[in-house]
Amino acid sequence: METVAKKKKGSVAKREKRDARKDAAKVGPSVAKLKNVPTSPRKMRLIADLIRGERVSKALNILKYEPKVGAPKLEKLLLSAISSWEAKNQDVKLEEADLYVKEIWVDGGRVLKRLRPAPQGRAHRIRKRSNHVTLVVASLKNSDGSEVTIAEKETKE
Repeated sequence: METVAKKKKGSVAKREKRDARKDAAKVGPSVAKLKNVPTSPRKMRLIADLIRGERVSKALNILKYEPKVGAPKLEKLLLSAISSWEAKNQDVKLEEADLYVKEIWVDGGRVLKRLRPAPQGRAHRIRKRSNHVTLVVASLKNSDGSEVTIAEKETKE
């Protein structure tokens, strides 16, 4: 006679999957998100491109002295990602970890549509754009002590 494996209830399986996801999120890179920033995605991507692939200390310096509108918001987001990485990896010192901006991307957010009066009783539509920014911070050192290589940024001459 064959033994039949007991099937788990749906709620038990869902709980186990959720717990497995939470355990996996406690290790590795840290993700920080900023939603509904009232700046156009195109302007924010210009700033995001400056810090992509850079070490955290250099990225903070770039953002601190960048005159563009979105730079202070990205600086605050980067600090948030660093603090969440510290919360995940309490046993590792921040200076020894050698953090870098692994990924950063800017997506379009909601668009507020407004009307502006135009000549002869017409109206022109004004689109006030917003964006969502996602920032991933990771360590150059693996858990086993080996280093991860960063692809060098291409410099335009």
